[in-house]
Amino acid sequence: MSSKPGFAPIALPSRQECLALMEAYQMLPHIREHSFQVTRVALVLGEALKAAGFRLHLPLIEAGALLHDLGKTHCLGTPVNHAVWGAAVLAGLGFVQLAQVVREHVHLEPAPADPRPLREAEVVNYADKRVLHHQVVTLKRRFADLKARYGRAPEALRRIAHLQAQTQNLEEKIFAPLGLTPLDLMDVNHLRRNP
Repeated sequence: MSSKPGFAPIALPSRQECLALMEAYQMLPHIREHSFQVTRVALVLGEALKAAGFRLHLPLIEAGALLHDLGKTHCLGTPVNHAVWGAAVLAGLGFVQLAQVVREHVHLEPAPADPRPLREAEVVNYADKRVLHHQVVTLKRRFADLKARYGRAPEALRRIAHLQAQTQNLEEKIFAPLGLTPLDLMDVNHLRRNP
């Protein structure tokens, strides 16, 4: 259980338990490296947003970033949505709030029940969009890669373009109250690489 002032206690795995879940669900090494870098970006943003007065639960951000691709290995080469699959696993383990963050790491809910101006799912979603493999990159570069890999059909290209526009709006929302710029996140590439 994890709690912070202003938050009801929620069930969350510890960092060590997150690493054990990565192992149990056979997360491939390159997916782990991606997840570790997403976690670094998400925590930099989460800490900056908390300092700016936003109510965010950093342990939920950390666990969500570490486990956002929990379902990726299992779903590779299948039509199964890895975000939904990973969320179902985590919900089944009793981590309901964490499951929601994982479920939304690709596509945010259009009308979330949570009324806060920024949610943990948004921080993790954005952090994931800034990490290409294990490097922090601009949204332009990240979406160019997504278009090259997944934009084979016109409908796929339209979906990616729509997601890019949504992510650009999210970037503006996240950085508006901060003394950081999106390019400042590139500094995460130089942080010590601990899991």
